[in-house]
This record gives sequence, C-alpha cells and structure tokens, in this order.
Amino acid sequence: MRHTLPPLDSLWVFHIVAQTGSLTAAASTLGVTQPAVSKRLKDLEATLGCALVRRGANALSLTALGHRFAAEIGQGFAQLQAATQNLQAQDPPLRIRAYTTWAMRWLIPRLASFRDLHPGIDVEVSTSTAMVDLAREGVDAAISTARGDRPPSPGAQRLQAVAVAPFAAAAVAVAWGDGSGAGGRLLGSKVRARDWPRWLHANGLNIPAPPLLFESTTLAIQAALEGLGTVICTPGFVQDEVREGRLVGLPGRTLVTGDHYWLILPSGRRSAPLRIFSDWLVQQSAAETDT
Repeated sequence: MRHTLPPLDSLWVFHIVAQTGSLTAAASTLGVTQPAVSKRLKDLEATLGCALVRRGANALSLTALGHRFAAEIGQGFAQLQAATQNLQAQDPPLRIRAYTTWAMRWLIPRLASFRDLHPGIDVEVSTSTAMVDLAREGVDAAISTARGDRPPSPGAQRLQAVAVAPFAAAAVAVAWGDGSGAGGRLLGSKVRARDWPRWLHANGLNIPAPPLLFESTTLAIQAALEGLGTVICTPGFVQDEVREGRLVGLPGRTLVTGDHYWLILPSGRRSAPLRIFSDWLVQQSAAETDT
C-alpha cells in the first residue's frame, strides 16, 4: 500500500485559510497573493478528491469535510511546532569564560533574571585568568579586563569600570582607626597585584608590608572574612557581606583604577543566543553603572 501525503506547503495554506476564514487574510498572513492561495487550495482539493471550501461571491466557508480535515491537520501542525520548540530548547548552552570572582559575585547571582527572560538559553560558566582563544577552546565569549577605553580585541564590548576599596572583618577594621594605616595583613589577588600600592598611594598611605596575594580575589575575600587581614576588591563583590556586617568598608576613597571589564566576542557571525546574552549583559552593566 502506497503512503502519500499532499504537499506540506498546500496543507499549511489550507490550515491558515481555515484559521483566518478568508483568502485575503490568509494571503496577507502568508505574504503571498490571493490568487496563489486560491490555486494552492484547488490543487489540494484535486489531490484529495474532495471539496474543502465553499466559495461564495463575497465569502468563503469550510465544508463538513473541510472542518474535520482542518481540525486534524491543526493538531498535526501544533505537534510540529511543539517539537520544533523542544528541539530549540535543547540547543547547547552558551559557554562563557570569566574571572572567578567576577563570575561568582557578579554574573552568577544575575543569571536567574536572565533565565526568567530567556528560558530557552542556558549559560555555562567556566573560570580562568589566562588569555582565551575562543575558537580553539570552544568558548562562545569571555570576560577580561584591559586598561583604558580601547577595546582589547575587535568587537569587544565594554561592561564596567574597575574600582577597588579595602574591606575587613570588624575586629580587624579597628586597627585602621589608630592612624597607623594598617588593618592586619593586606590581602589581594595575583591578577590584580597593583591594586594595593595604587590605592595606598591615592590615599596618601605607605605600604606597611607586602600584600599577601592569592590566586583569586574570592580566596582573598574569604581570608578577610576569617579575620586574616584586609582585602582590596570591587565594592560590589562584597555588598552582601557588608550589608550583613561580616565585612566593614575602611576609611579612604574608592580608587577608580582605569581598567575596565570587557566582553570578548568572536569575530564574524554570532548565534542568536549569544547576541541576546551579550545585549543583556551590556544592559545590566549600564543600568548598574547609572544607579
């Protein structure tokens, strides 16, 4: 027994006609001419060997067979649309490379809001301080820092200016009030080893001892929480700890370092999910900069 189907495009035309109830409206929806819609319908009826529509002088209606056929193929098209959406939802996640502290303390806390806006786009975050080769390492985009306003690579988009200030546990912070300018051991990260000297110089203070540098600012923040010293970092990274009283901001002005976070993007064509994510990231950064 031969299994044949009418042309799918003819079925789709009939489906739209049945939904709109008009050749003119169907033609507008499909972006074709009314005669083209009429011809598709006639071809479909000829293939099926039955009338699907009644054509009046100023109106069009479905026959009994047409009503039944429209309902059944409507279910089929709904299943096709659902299957397509499910397939698109299974697209591989966006792979984003970032510095550990920025990823943990800025990006990840905001990903839930991105997920609410775009439930079909998953974001997979990895961390590294090394330079990234997007194509070779299979990474869709990366976050990096660079000095000044000049993009570090073609197409890079600027996110935030890097500003730093010192924070310590309350007991350690007391030492800053005695005029010595020392709040326990100075803590920082190897990636941003110059932040302490630059902040102390900007505030007219001497370096009491070489800072103890960790692999990431995240580790330095944890050391400060444990009372091991005073960490220098971006204020936004420790806003929860400050609000909870676990860390205290120390006297002195916040230093705008002249560095910026940049979104590093691939050259050439970018996927729709990556465009959506990069636009959201830039908007988030701009909104928080303006507040």
